[in-house]
Amino acid sequence: MELELKRPLLFFDIESTGLNIPADSIIELSFVKVFPGGEQRVKTWRNTPWYYERQGQRPIDPGASAVNGVTDDMLTGCPRFLEVCDEVQDWLDGADLAGFNSAKFDLPMLAEELERARLYAHKAIRVDLHEALMVDVQAIFHTMEPRNLRAAYRFYCGGADFENAHTAEADTIATYEVLKGQLDRYPDTLKNDVEALAAYTGRKTVDFSGNLVLDADGDAVIAFGKHKGHKAREIFDREPSYFAWVQNSNFTLDTKQQFKKLAEQFKAEKSRPLSDEQTREAGEALAARFNTGKLF
Repeated sequence: MELELKRPLLFFDIESTGLNIPADSIIELSFVKVFPGGEQRVKTWRNTPWYYERQGQRPIDPGASAVNGVTDDMLTGCPRFLEVCDEVQDWLDGADLAGFNSAKFDLPMLAEELERARLYAHKAIRVDLHEALMVDVQAIFHTMEPRNLRAAYRFYCGGADFENAHTAEADTIATYEVLKGQLDRYPDTLKNDVEALAAYTGRKTVDFSGNLVLDADGDAVIAFGKHKGHKAREIFDREPSYFAWVQNSNFTLDTKQQFKKLAEQFKAEKSRPLSDEQTREAGEALAARFNTGKLF
């Protein structure tokens, strides 16, 4: 069914450096503008995420890169948001908005970038996103087709509700039945093996809260705060007091335990004798410094 529109409806989606709106930036912005009568126009920008306070490129969180496939080097030479801000506003002007889960993330992220352009680059912001109507397609989907345990049980286990929903025992038994139903429905995708199932749904975080994530090399990376995006090993070498700060701050006990384990691991590695290969590499590095006349 074609949309009946009184004014343009702008579908949009954002990829970003991470999910912390005040601390992250847009790296890709895509618009599909549908006009009354059915005409469609499409535009996508890829942007260098800009850290205005530090006047430099903001790094992409490794967890975000794992999802969107964009790395820092891929954005070299791309315009900053402030440089496409006027064109973005031309597309937004006079349109209502639509997206998938966009009301909770994409819309406030776009508003944040516009405000940054106003505050830091003194750009004239002539659109007010609060005035546009917002259609969140995911909200319709979740309302019409609930995605909870009860809905999963109906879908995978024969269409009936289970009794005593939301009691711990009933929910646990239902979850067991749902997994068996999923194995029946997706035999070509899901292997009936716990190790394979865990890998299929596996997490890429070190701690359960996601404050430490694994990068492509399998190294722990800090996913919050001033050291976000930096390897934990690098921060331990440069600022070991940061690990002590974590232990005395408001983090989960699991997060503190994982930071403690990493600190113990890094300390142990430092106390280990160097291998012949490591000794050779260290000697070559020192010789190179002497040759350039720069020891530090």
